This record gives sequence, C-alpha cells and structure tokens, in this order.
Amino acid sequence: MLTFLPAPLIGGIAFLLLALNALFWVPTLLLFALLKLLLPFKAIRLRIDPVLVAIAEAWISFNSAWMKFTQRTRWDVEGIDGLDPHSWYLVNCNHQTWADIFVLQHLFNHRIPLLKFFLKQQLMWVPVMGLAWWALDFPFMRRHSEEYLRQHPEMRGKDQAATRKACEKFALIPTSVMNFLEGTRFTPAKHERQQSPYRHLLKPKAGGIALALNAMGEKFHAILDVTIVYPDGAPDFWEFLCGKLQRVIVRVQTLPVPEHLMKSDYAGDAATREGFQRWVQQLWLDKDAQISLLLEPPRR
Repeated sequence: MLTFLPAPLIGGIAFLLLALNALFWVPTLLLFALLKLLLPFKAIRLRIDPVLVAIAEAWISFNSAWMKFTQRTRWDVEGIDGLDPHSWYLVNCNHQTWADIFVLQHLFNHRIPLLKFFLKQQLMWVPVMGLAWWALDFPFMRRHSEEYLRQHPEMRGKDQAATRKACEKFALIPTSVMNFLEGTRFTPAKHERQQSPYRHLLKPKAGGIALALNAMGEKFHAILDVTIVYPDGAPDFWEFLCGKLQRVIVRVQTLPVPEHLMKSDYAGDAATREGFQRWVQQLWLDKDAQISLLLEPPRR
C-alpha cells in the first residue's frame, strides 16, 4: 500500500495505473467490437458479446487492484451476497461523484453481469473511454430537459427509440442495466436550484427506468436499489485518486420488479406515467430516510 506517500504523488500514481490499464484493454475491446460490426449477425453477437464482457470484467478487476494498492478505504457493505452473475438486473443508485462508478464496479464485478450505463451523448467523444463504451454497447442518450422536450416533442421519441434499441441488445446475454435516477451528480447548488423535497437527493427521473422496464421487464430477475454514502463527504475525482476515500457505506436492497408497471405504456399513457412517478418517488423517500440513518453518529 502506498498510503504513506504524499497525497498528490498517490494521485499521480493512481492516474497512471488507471490510464495504463485502459490503454491495455481498449485495443482488445475494439478488435472484437469491429469484428461484431463487420459481421452484424445474431449468432456472431452471441459469441463475441461474452468475450467483450470478460475483457471488461478483467479491466475492472485491475482497477480494483490499483485501488487497493493506493487506498486505505474502510468498506461497510450489506446486501451483495447471493446475487446471480448469470441473470438480468435493473440497478438504480443515488449519484454524488465519479467515484460512485468505481465503487459500483468494484463491488458488483463477477457478482452480477456487467453494469451497462446510460451515458450522456457528449461522453462519446471522451478520448479512449468513448471508444470503450461504444464497444461495450453502452447507450448514449441526449437527455434533453423536460422544457426542451415540450418545445420539441419529436426528440422524446428519439430517446425512446435509442433506449429500446439498447435494451434489445441487453436482452441477448445477461446484463445489469444501470440507471442513476437523478440524471446528474448531487451538489448543494443543484439541490437548491431544484428545490428538491429530499434532504440528501436530487429529484428522480422516472423516464429511463420506465423505458427499460417496458422494453425488457420480463428479463429482469430483480431490481437492485443501491444507496452509497460517504460519511466524510463525497470525494471528487482527483481526491479519489489521491486516496481520500476513507470510508464508504453501501446498502443494496433486492426488490421485485413491479409487474403492474412492466408492460404499461409510459410514453403514451398519462396514468402510467403518474404510477411510475409515484413508485420512483417512494423509492427516493425510503432512500433519503436510509441515508439520514446511515449518517447519524453512532450512539455511545
């Protein structure tokens, strides 16, 4: 462990290991992804997709290794035992920092199928990583605001079509569809601007999870509701690399898939949208209360 070194030096070493790990695996990913692109047949995809997943899982394992090498994090985790790496899951989580992604990948790697994130369209152009996300079939979404969609309703249909197309690919092999319902990282400024009714969370957006359930709800074994808490404050990306992730608390609840919402038309039926929103709001009320309890100082 390198925790005896100055924090900036730890951060530099961690960034180098992170970059080298990506540069090692991405060319291999692209080789198989291009083969799949040139031979767009289901039989080929069914053989190549597991190879791509195995490469990604090895990549994540090496990330976990350098995290252990550069960090002295205390992990308080409950709810990840007994999960099935050969099934389908719909995963949702609160979102505070880029470190959330490393935490989720570290904890769920080999426990459930590879997490597939819905990404902002702009992230497609991130050097190296954009190509990796494309190779792994991570869907890129435009994520227009509700105000913009009211002015340009035709764009709503495009995001729905992109979601359905992505879910068709996800249905071929076991996959964990990952959704940050808040749509962005929590900050006090965003919380105030939204006038969020939750103490620790931004307002959730039901659209993404609703479309995933509509598209492939019968495939999902369960919903994994994940809550991440950083008792010492959420680190930004550089602080995370510098080894300042001292403590992290993670709670995972396995929830049944709501069958009454699974086959309903979220886009076309107002009553369905209201039902989804009520369901998501209750999830968020429960999560907000759980975060408050987890942040309470221990009783003496």
